[in-house]
Amino acid sequence: MHELSLADAVVRICCETARGRQVTRVDVKVGRLRQVVPGALAFAFELVAQGTPVEGAELVIEDVPARVACSTCGAETEIEQFPLVCGACAGFAVEVVAGEEFHVESLEIESPTFEGAVASVRR
Repeated sequence: MHELSLADAVVRICCETARGRQVTRVDVKVGRLRQVVPGALAFAFELVAQGTPVEGAELVIEDVPARVACSTCGAETEIEQFPLVCGACAGFAVEVVAGEEFHVESLEIESPTFEGAVASVRR
């Protein structure tokens, strides 16, 4: 279950960025080629976040479809399954241009200055 180590990395990034302030929302982009199970990531995130400023934060996972660029026909197509082939000409000479992402896109952090205020942080 690599989702546990991914969740741990997300929580660490959030804690470093928040510097002790309460995190209320975390937006993560996850490419389909990363083969992450969203439910497992959410469960692991809740588990790892316990006792940290990230505990109770909403985890929003944005699914990024896999796309390839074909060096044979020049088409860029979205793919749904393996093998990685061009959706236009079925050629194998493709380069992945999207779908391998895994990163924290943004955080919402409570502001200590204004009670109830929330600041959004983009990484």
